[in-house]
Amino acid sequence: MIAELISVGTEILLGNIVNTNAAFLSEKCAQLGLSLYYQTVVGDNPERLRETLTLALGRSDLVILGGGLGPTQDDLTKEIAAQVFGRVLKEDPHTRERIEGFFKLRGTKPEEITENNWKQALAPEGAVIVDNENGTAPGLILEGNGKTAILLPGPPNEMIPMFNQKIFPYLREKQPEIIVSEMIKICGIGESRVESMISDLIAAQNNPTVATYAKTGEVHLRVTAKAGNEAEARKLIKPMVRELKVRFGNKIYSTEEHVTLEEAVVSLLKEGGMSLTTVESCTGGLFTGRLVNVQGASEVLKQGFITYSNKSKRKLVGVKKLTLKEFGAVSEKTAREMAKGARMVTGSDVSVSITGLAGPDGGTEEKPVGLVYIAVAVKDNMKVQEYRFSGNRAKIRESAVVAALTQLRMSILENIQL
Repeated sequence: MIAELISVGTEILLGNIVNTNAAFLSEKCAQLGLSLYYQTVVGDNPERLRETLTLALGRSDLVILGGGLGPTQDDLTKEIAAQVFGRVLKEDPHTRERIEGFFKLRGTKPEEITENNWKQALAPEGAVIVDNENGTAPGLILEGNGKTAILLPGPPNEMIPMFNQKIFPYLREKQPEIIVSEMIKICGIGESRVESMISDLIAAQNNPTVATYAKTGEVHLRVTAKAGNEAEARKLIKPMVRELKVRFGNKIYSTEEHVTLEEAVVSLLKEGGMSLTTVESCTGGLFTGRLVNVQGASEVLKQGFITYSNKSKRKLVGVKKLTLKEFGAVSEKTAREMAKGARMVTGSDVSVSITGLAGPDGGTEEKPVGLVYIAVAVKDNMKVQEYRFSGNRAKIRESAVVAALTQLRMSILENIQL
C-alpha cells in the first residue's frame, strides 16, 4: 500500500514549530510495511490544501493528514477533506457529548463553552469517528473509491496516543505484510569505512536490506525485513545481524533502537562497579551533561570539573604550572595531568579529561582550531588521544563529546573484566 503524509499548518512553514509528527508517522508507516513516497507541508489555505489532498489521493492509496482539526476559522482540514470526498458535514452526537464532558471535567459550564468548539463535533457523512482521549478534536477516517484519508489532530500529545492505540491497529489489519527493523549502533569508525566493510552485503541485499545512517561520531545500520508476520521478519533479520556483529565486534555499542551511546557507557560503568570523574575545558560541561541525561548516572558519576582557565586547571586538578607554560593548555601533557589529578582528588576509578581549541579564534599553524586532546584513566592505565575536528565551534565541541564517550567506552572494555 502506498502512503503519503500531509502536515497542515502555517506555523510549520514559518518554522514556529518543529514538525515532529512527520518523523513519528514516517517511522510508524515503515513498521506497517507501507510504502511512503511523499511528505508535504501545506499552510492553512483552503485552495492549496484542496490541491495538495487531491494530488495525494491521485497517486497514493492512503493519505494521513495531521493538524487543522481545531475550533478556529483557519482549521480547515476536515472541511476540505469532506469536499474532496464529496461528503456533507453533519454533527455527530457522540462527539458533541464527549466535548461537553471534556469541558465539564475542567469546571466549564455548558453556557460558557464558546460556539466555535461545536465545530469539532461536525464530521463528514460516512466517516469513522476516532475518539480523542486527550483533547476535543476527534480523528476521522474517510474511505471512498479505493482511497483512504486519515485525519489526525496536530498536537503530538493527542496525535501520538491516538495513532498508537487506534490507527495503528486499523492499518495493521489492512496491510498484508509488515516491516521489522533492527538497529546496529557503531562508534569509533567513520561512515565511509563502515560502508566499505559491508559493500558486499549492500550489493547482494534483497530481503532483508541494510542501510547506513551517519551521526556525529557514530554510524547506525538499520537492518529491515518484510514478511507476513513479525516472527518471519525477525527470522530473516537474524543472519544479517549476526554477520554484522562478526564484522564490527566491540565497535557495536547497542542493538537497541533507543539506547544512546551515553546510556551504553553508563551501563558499562555500572557493570564494572566503577565511579567516574570528569574534567573539561573546551567542552565546558557538555560531556558531563550527556552523562547526566542518563537515568541512574548518579550511581557512577562522582564529580565533574570545568577547568576553563589555566588557573582552574592548576587549582582544581593539580596541573603543573610548568606543564602549562611549556606545553600549553591544549596538549597531551596537560590532558594527562588533568585526568590524573581528577582521579586523585576524588578517588574515582575512572577519569576523563578534554582540552582543545573550539574556535573560531585562537588557532595557530602548530595548534589549529579543532585540535582536541582527550585522556581516559581507568585505574592506573592512562590513554591520551589527539583529535583534529572540523566545523564551527558547536560542531567541534559536539564531536569532542562523542569522541570522549567512545574513548571512555573502549578504555573500559580494554581494562576491566566485566
